[in-house]
Amino acid sequence: MKTETASFRLVVCTLMVIVQMLALRAAGQPWFCRCGSGAVWSGNVVSSHNSQHLLDPYALTHVLHGVALAGLLWLLRGCCTPAWRFALASLLEAAWEILENSPIVIERYRTATISRDYYGDSVINSIGDLGACMAGFLLAERLGLKRSLLLFAIVELLLLFWIRDCLTLNVVMLLSPVEAIRDWQASGLH
Repeated sequence: MKTETASFRLVVCTLMVIVQMLALRAAGQPWFCRCGSGAVWSGNVVSSHNSQHLLDPYALTHVLHGVALAGLLWLLRGCCTPAWRFALASLLEAAWEILENSPIVIERYRTATISRDYYGDSVINSIGDLGACMAGFLLAERLGLKRSLLLFAIVELLLLFWIRDCLTLNVVMLLSPVEAIRDWQASGLH
């Protein structure tokens, strides 16, 4: 049974990556950072490198996507196996990545948040975000509810102190921007 689950997850991961890559390339997103750097990590969230390399601080918000999706999809445990819940979480995250890189959402980020120079993710960054979500889902499945909630809170606080942003603020600023939050975020980033 474990082999079937592992095989199923591998197939799902592969399909999600392929669909996501094709959709982002069709939308005109670059494969990698246009700077030509092969760096895996970019830690500066106010540079042109943000969202262009495999990983950046926002990858942690995608880990939290996975944790949250594991919690929500746990409600389907009576009718869906863990492998199917993983597949659904992967599908939802890939769909979000495609939507996040659509012109309307990119423009919303640029006008409503501190991400004035955001032009969307590179394909490699978007795939990294999908991988981070999958890792978060699998981690939450292992940790259980209480420890997953603790992890969620710790990561949110870490991101708040580190980059003055987190998943919660990201959602608030995207849906209903608060000028005081934007000012606070901007005052700490150089």
